[in-house]
Amino acid sequence: MIITDERCLGYYAPGHVERPQRIRFTLDRLRVQKDIPITWREPLPVEMTTLERAHSKEHLGRLKAARYDFDSDTPAHPGIFDHARRSVGGGLQALKLARAGEMAFSLMRPPGHHAMRERAMGFCYLSSTAIVALEALATGTDRVAVFDFDVHHGNGTENILLNKPNTAFYSVHQYPCYPGTGTRDAGDNCFNYPILPHTPRTDYRNVLSRALADLAKFKPKLIAASAGFDAYAHDPIAQETLEAEDFHWVGEELRKLGLPIVSLLEGGYSEALPDLILAYLKGLTGG
Repeated sequence: MIITDERCLGYYAPGHVERPQRIRFTLDRLRVQKDIPITWREPLPVEMTTLERAHSKEHLGRLKAARYDFDSDTPAHPGIFDHARRSVGGGLQALKLARAGEMAFSLMRPPGHHAMRERAMGFCYLSSTAIVALEALATGTDRVAVFDFDVHHGNGTENILLNKPNTAFYSVHQYPCYPGTGTRDAGDNCFNYPILPHTPRTDYRNVLSRALADLAKFKPKLIAASAGFDAYAHDPIAQETLEAEDFHWVGEELRKLGLPIVSLLEGGYSEALPDLILAYLKGLTGG
């Protein structure tokens, strides 16, 4: 199942790397491919109380009333609160479907893993993956792990889940790189695996394997994956080395864990993004 809403194409900033074409071109690619069966769903509605598990009322109020950019990377687009809320709704729909035994991928923008409890940053406004993890806990899942394989550290997810009981956060990311965090573990449940720029693919996979092995020891009942594709060798805003087959492998390794998996799109800014996402989906589904 792919969850999307084409209203997410309706905002942009000229020259900004987080652009509508990321979703548009991926939708075009997935609609014509024949490798795996895909059905489509829309995001679920999102209650304010769900958002308030992760974000303060003050932050939510600033998003609703946004007139000035949050930083140079994070514009105050018209209607950005509604766009970000629908992106969260995509994650909640993916959670519902994953619990029913479906492969579920939320193909939405904006991304979320840099959004902290009190701050929008790094193209992110609401911390969708953290919100999904907290929703899962609040609605009956005993233990939730977040696996973040975006090339950038998920500082917002870490900020929100730090020391939250029955959650664990595992982030494999380039360092040095934006946002400059994630050099060491944090609290008793946030585990970071920094990787130097230009790390060979085999070495990168070894670190991903170690993180997944650590995740498995946590014995989660559900995995929320912050699915970023900017560790790709030709991504314009990072300096890593992965290829499409590596993202297929990540999907395969997650599938082998035999758990419900909720995947939410984070980064990935190359023209190859549609093929990278398809490779990951094929790994998740055994295609």
